[in-house]
Amino acid sequence: MILFLQKHHRVIFYSTWLLLALAQSFSTELIADEAYYWVYSRFPAWGYFDHPPMIAMLIKGGYAVFQSELGVRLLCVLLSVFTISITESLTDRKNPFLFYTIVLSIGTLQIAGFLAVPDTPLLFFTALFFYCYRHFLKNFSWSSALLLGFSVTLMFYTKYHALLIVILTLLSDWKLLARRQTWLAGFFVLLLFTPHLFWQWQNDWVSFRYHLFESNVSVYRFSNTTEYLLGQLLVAGPLAGLILLPAVFLYKTKTGTERALKFTIAGLYFFFLLSSARGKVEANWTMPVLIPLVVLSYQFLNIRTRWINPLRIIAFVSLLLIMAGRIYLVKDIGPDNAVKRRFQHNREWALAIAEKTKNQPVVFLNSYQRSSLFWFYSGNPSHSLNSWLERKNNYNFWPTEKNLLGKPVFIADIYNVSQYPDSVYTKKGWVGIAADSLFSSLSEIKIIPGQKLIEIAGKNNFLLRCRSVLPDQYLLFLNQHPGLKTKLLAGVFNGKKLIREMGTGITAQQLSTMPGFEVYLNFESILPGKYDLRFAIRSNGYPPAHNSANITLLIH
Repeated sequence: MILFLQKHHRVIFYSTWLLLALAQSFSTELIADEAYYWVYSRFPAWGYFDHPPMIAMLIKGGYAVFQSELGVRLLCVLLSVFTISITESLTDRKNPFLFYTIVLSIGTLQIAGFLAVPDTPLLFFTALFFYCYRHFLKNFSWSSALLLGFSVTLMFYTKYHALLIVILTLLSDWKLLARRQTWLAGFFVLLLFTPHLFWQWQNDWVSFRYHLFESNVSVYRFSNTTEYLLGQLLVAGPLAGLILLPAVFLYKTKTGTERALKFTIAGLYFFFLLSSARGKVEANWTMPVLIPLVVLSYQFLNIRTRWINPLRIIAFVSLLLIMAGRIYLVKDIGPDNAVKRRFQHNREWALAIAEKTKNQPVVFLNSYQRSSLFWFYSGNPSHSLNSWLERKNNYNFWPTEKNLLGKPVFIADIYNVSQYPDSVYTKKGWVGIAADSLFSSLSEIKIIPGQKLIEIAGKNNFLLRCRSVLPDQYLLFLNQHPGLKTKLLAGVFNGKKLIREMGTGITAQQLSTMPGFEVYLNFESILPGKYDLRFAIRSNGYPPAHNSANITLLIH
């Protein structure tokens, strides 16, 4: 038996990894984010509000094979196996059992091995990038430059902060900028990434504006930093991180690839530590560090063997905990908590709502998560109506609102359930339900202000010239329903807080006859400071929607 294991250990390890991930994918319900990315795949595009399109393409390919949770996750599962294999190839491969021990001690790698989220392919393309980079350093040829550029492009199409990995790699060896092959790789990336950049240009660079200036921006809280540091320890183990992280930073790199790996892990940790000063940092944002974490800790522990025995114990404990966790995500056992609620009873929840609404389309308020889960598990079209008090998401760009305009729908929400005329109880809690025979949210009507900056000093009133853009379907709808109650509103926001709501005296029906118009805005008694101003249309009792981009308001 021992001889068999020694001879076939790699086949056994990778086959077991694959089979466990496939079994988990088949037996575990989707979480909300996975369902959201599944909706991505129903609307193929070169870009989305939240992310580049890679995760949508992977889900679409897998779902074409299996119309189930397994199909949604299939290609991500396969990529996770290749991630581990490529990562092993970045080591000297002299001590495979040490490599297995390190990988098994990091629970995050096992969880990411079956989830259909952008971090899973990003891990694969990060490993692929460093594999191509090592080849590039050994052979500065045109073909190696093109392969390197292709791997960078794949990272960029997966998640935007892949740019940090490239920048940190360049920082590790500035001499690369003196080589023509490096510039060829960069030009190749620009060429291949142009379709996405063109999509961003068509959509007013919406993703970049959101991630750079709007997402998670808040007043600094010390808890943001402490939670970030704790989260990184959890991502790295958590117990294994007490050994692997010191090993990484004690190891003295010997090659250009190892130096780039060390710059990457240190730079990503430092960058997101600084980012915690502007808002909450999600633990998974640093997922690419797992590649240098495994490779560099392996290189160190391979020569510091006395560290290995404690790691073996940690790996064994981690493996037991992960196996228990796998079962916990599938079976309704043990205590209830937020993690368990994300993975369980989603199908039952959606079918209960579908039965209550007689399989009619359902519109959820301010929740791409619930609308996506409902759509996946019920098979009925859904929409997330995002008010101007909440952030936009991709439902603001998909034609889901337009497809439901003027049709009977049901409105659903988990808040203020007692105010709804009907409700349904599920194991995930109560859901308020209200029928509407005429869905009339008008968020696809666009208000375009004549200026993006308003500066007020020594006066209270301001005359703002604007123009409106109404799609033909909305023009027809408003002409057919002249009695529909609509109002164009202007709101002053301090972050997410609405400071003042102002009526304009203009209706949506009037906008259809006046493409250009003027709005008098009153900023009296608003304290000096920097604010956001935006417009919204309130229609027939629906919450005001997002009808304009943010306008910067400076009051002196």
